[in-house]
Amino acid sequence: MSIERRNFPQFFITAPSPCPYLAGRVERKVFTHLVGHDARSLNTQLSQGGFRRSQNIAYRPACDGCAACVSVRVPVNTFVPSRSFRRTLKANSDIDGTVAKSQATSEHYSLFRGYIDSRHSDGGMADMTVLDFSAMVDDNFVDSRLVEYRVRDEEGGRGRLVGAVLIDILGDGISMIYSFYEPDEGERSLGTFMILDNIARVKRLGLPYLYLGYWVRGSRKMDYKSRFLPQERLTAEGWTLFRGPDR
Repeated sequence: MSIERRNFPQFFITAPSPCPYLAGRVERKVFTHLVGHDARSLNTQLSQGGFRRSQNIAYRPACDGCAACVSVRVPVNTFVPSRSFRRTLKANSDIDGTVAKSQATSEHYSLFRGYIDSRHSDGGMADMTVLDFSAMVDDNFVDSRLVEYRVRDEEGGRGRLVGAVLIDILGDGISMIYSFYEPDEGERSLGTFMILDNIARVKRLGLPYLYLGYWVRGSRKMDYKSRFLPQERLTAEGWTLFRGPDR
């Protein structure tokens, strides 16, 4: 067996389980491990092919008879914020986003716990302990970071933490892995703000894309991703540009 063959990642498929996005449907995933010195480059290649990362696993849907999960990325150099997005940026002009080491703290977990309990108490992360959370943030072989969002302290302190997002730095952009924020700050639209902030971050890095994960038509919790236009969606013909929500 050649070296190239031994180094090729092995892919596996999960057993069927209930779909978390569309009621009454069943999901399966194909996955591989992101480990070793090739993990960073493999993460970029798989992201370009529609995979997502969770700790040291890269996965993508492989559901029989269903292709509702569509990978979405924003070409940042052609993105123009709408009037609504500009209002969101203005509403959060007192917040600073700082890129930090991907290392969980009790402050991060407290924010995460409040977010989950308020917004996703019936979801797959509801039972995550502090150790589970630390594993999600800390344990990986790729180039990951945690972006902290704090309300600016006029006295020069660190400021109050109101949001955070785990990101991967890829060869062609940034992938937003998981975000969480203060649920009592609904008027700020912090989830939208963090996406807009990372679009700007990708542009500053001189890279072309912000990867948003899966858009799922018919899923209320995932529909927000269709608002960031123009965007590219991964279709059977490859990455295809969409300029409107229904095109």
